[in-house]
Amino acid sequence: MIEPLPVFRRPPGPDEPVALGADAETLRSLEDLQCSYGNVVAVSTPNGRQSFFLNDPEDIRSILVTNHSKYIKGPGFERVKMLLGNGLIVSDGAAWRRSRTMVTPAFTRRNLHKLISLIVQCCERSSQRWAKLAAAGEPVNITKEMTDYALEVILSAIFGPDFDSKIIVDGDNPFAFLSQDSSRDLKFVLRLRALRELVFNIIDERRQSVPVEHYDFLSMYMSAEDKSGEKYSDDELLNEIMTLIIAGFETSSGILNWAWYLIARHPNVDAKLFQEAREQVPDADSVNSQSIAELKYFHQVLEETMRLYPPVWLFSRRAIKDDTLADYDIRAGTDIYISPYILHHSEQYWPDPEKFDPERFAAQETKEKKDRRQVAYTPFSLGPRRCIGEYLAILEMKIHLGLLLQQFQMTTTTDVQPELDIGVNLRTKEDICLRPTLRTLN
Repeated sequence: MIEPLPVFRRPPGPDEPVALGADAETLRSLEDLQCSYGNVVAVSTPNGRQSFFLNDPEDIRSILVTNHSKYIKGPGFERVKMLLGNGLIVSDGAAWRRSRTMVTPAFTRRNLHKLISLIVQCCERSSQRWAKLAAAGEPVNITKEMTDYALEVILSAIFGPDFDSKIIVDGDNPFAFLSQDSSRDLKFVLRLRALRELVFNIIDERRQSVPVEHYDFLSMYMSAEDKSGEKYSDDELLNEIMTLIIAGFETSSGILNWAWYLIARHPNVDAKLFQEAREQVPDADSVNSQSIAELKYFHQVLEETMRLYPPVWLFSRRAIKDDTLADYDIRAGTDIYISPYILHHSEQYWPDPEKFDPERFAAQETKEKKDRRQVAYTPFSLGPRRCIGEYLAILEMKIHLGLLLQQFQMTTTTDVQPELDIGVNLRTKEDICLRPTLRTLN
């Protein structure tokens, strides 16, 4: 007797193909699909690829954590690879494991805490600019300020003393266009590639000079070795540095842009943050790893900001082996789409999901709520490929907000809510401008 072939358990989904990409139409399509078919949806794309859209926390954890070895990066990363080369964000398999192992020491908390004074200096320069605007009654373009601040932090953290001596020439920063141009088109790619020569020249000069003991990412990356004792090739090193520059400033700048806006819209949150900042970091000299860790309400505010506006709203994986979810089968070659934005806005997991409520992340939550939150919350992804720069981003955001918020109270200049500019990241279509008022400190 011939055994019948097993039935392929396919999730529900539309018969017609659906175009999926990093754009507003895709977000609307995925929201409609989730509403119509549930948290596991089968979709075919116009090019004939079979895809699943997942919005179930346990299924997402299965893909990203439990069975992560059965998946590689999915559609959409080709564009990132064109931009950054085969760096940590886009590489897979042995190349990714090698690079992740090599750069991990640079991101230990002990090493990142060496950057605190550098971050404080960047905050002080922001404070000086804002004080002049406040005195003149002028608004702060918070979107521009946050991109400039985050770019200054990551470039200083990468190049150390070379930032002032070799990057900034006659007051001009050749990387400035990264914070000014959000197009990410071919012209942008060509401008970014032209900077590789500048970075390589700095690398070459360091190799020719007497080693100086100081911490920065470039020195850590240049000395990093794999298990066989080999260092990065020139191309590999350049790919990783360019990846760190782009990823290192876009994430924190976008989150801070939304955070300042949300704080300005919620005076009760502003008041609570102000009180905590005065207690924990009353001045620049008090900023250290311990005082930063005590900015617990600041952490809640950042977590809630990332729930509403996750830095990457959509990412994908591609199955390289057959796999199963609880009720469905995944065949090798299937593309998996996951949207932290839709997950974070799902009423099934987050009561009143459109409300800005940092208390969701309070420490006194019950274990049941914490467990639910942890699996339904993926602003930095999950599993082995969770963002390696997560702690650095939180560190620089908490320092920035902690120091600046106790000096300035921000209010909105309009009641119109910013519209989303949906690309790889969640930006605002128009820059957010806020009105700063100098606080009276007693």
